[in-house]
Amino acid sequence: MRSKRKGHSVMELALFLPFLLFLFIGAFDWGFYSWALIATQSAARSAALYTSSSSATAADSSGACTYALAELTNAPNVFGSVTTCSASPVTVTATSVTGADGTAASQVSVTYQTINLIPIPSLLPSQMNITRVVQMKVQ
Repeated sequence: MRSKRKGHSVMELALFLPFLLFLFIGAFDWGFYSWALIATQSAARSAALYTSSSSATAADSSGACTYALAELTNAPNVFGSVTTCSASPVTVTATSVTGADGTAASQVSVTYQTINLIPIPSLLPSQMNITRVVQMKVQ
């Protein structure tokens, strides 16, 4: 009797293995996309903090790029290879705008394109473009 039960558990494991692999891939993708969302928001905040320091830097996309890249430096498709923010995987634009209270403000937009991961049909794409926009009052 014991041998029959042992055979069933191996068979059950063999049936569940594809499902467990599918769950592992989904968790890995979801974790990476969550990290990318947080890192992109942090990059936009850091760049906006720099551009809001004075009216001279309010539209300084080059300076904003430096700060955004510093935040995204650990991203796999940015690490050591990206030095500008004019094309994928990182695009940064800074503009001088009028804030909600009618005063001068700086608006920074950061777009990050993730690496290709294993897609899960109708749940997770293989690649995402994440855009975060931050507006801060000029000091």
